[in-house]
Amino acid sequence: MRQLLNTLYVTTHPAYLRLEGDTLCVEVEREKKLQVPLHHLGALVLFGDVLVSPALLRRCATDQRSVVLLDRNGRFSARLEGPVSGNVLLRRAHFLASEHAGQNLELARSFVAGKIRNSRHVLLRGARDSRDDADRNALREAARHLARNLAGLRGAASTDSVRGLEGDAARVYFGVLRHLIRVDRRVLFAYEGRNRRPPLDRINALLSFLYSLVLHDCVSAVEGVGLDPQIGFLHTLRPGRPALGLDLLEEFRAVIADRLALTLINRGQLGEADFETRTGGAVYLTEQGRRTVLTNYQLRKQDELTHPLLDQSVPVGLLPHVQARLLARALRGDMEGYLPFLMR
Repeated sequence: MRQLLNTLYVTTHPAYLRLEGDTLCVEVEREKKLQVPLHHLGALVLFGDVLVSPALLRRCATDQRSVVLLDRNGRFSARLEGPVSGNVLLRRAHFLASEHAGQNLELARSFVAGKIRNSRHVLLRGARDSRDDADRNALREAARHLARNLAGLRGAASTDSVRGLEGDAARVYFGVLRHLIRVDRRVLFAYEGRNRRPPLDRINALLSFLYSLVLHDCVSAVEGVGLDPQIGFLHTLRPGRPALGLDLLEEFRAVIADRLALTLINRGQLGEADFETRTGGAVYLTEQGRRTVLTNYQLRKQDELTHPLLDQSVPVGLLPHVQARLLARALRGDMEGYLPFLMR
């Protein structure tokens, strides 16, 4: 199993990253702010106008260390990688499975089953913790609807049918998400449903930002085992789209991103000063808000959960890597079918 390595997030403007021996140095206005051994880092995620020396970029490429460029709002811009590596037989099995209707359907069904099951877990947990009867009833009714979606997956005869069930489950889930918000959901954290590109309220701004962080980890995970992140099963192929990374993300939206978003809001760790509204109504996290989210996201990745298949404790940050390895084993035929991660 691949060792979980740290990810360095750089949000300071302007910052300059350079190579010094076997260490990475971060300078701000010619003053060294950070120096860390490269072997401690698995990836670099750079926000906005962060500069990187050519020597450091070459070293990252040689070491197969990804460098991800996001804009100041956390939107993906580019991903820099070294030469393609990995097992050619695994990649061949991956490509063949994507073209095989039966295998494609089974894998798409597994990803969606994981998503719906974990979303339902979040709703039921919220219902148990709620002190408001209206919230509790809304969450339980939505959970029952998701249970019917899960049952419907067994009879789904095509990938399009699976996508339809996934879309219906997502609509219901996001439709009751406001019942999980415990603080100021009338004004500060008003929420009427999922929207994006751009997000139009604070909840959606936070969710979109967290989804981009988890997606980065999912793409890193599938690449780490030698799979092609652009060849997916649930998500359709599109130039530049990490379809397999998005497939894997579905399992972790609720249990990593959504739960963290709700925790940050309900504990008062994010407030009005952490968001800004742009011309046209788009809402984004401020630099201060991004720092708060990134700090807590890294802490969340250190928490440990019991993996239902391995029956052992695994750091949250390692879960995408575990699932990517299980997917690779399933594609090679080393195990019967792919089992998504299911929150207990």
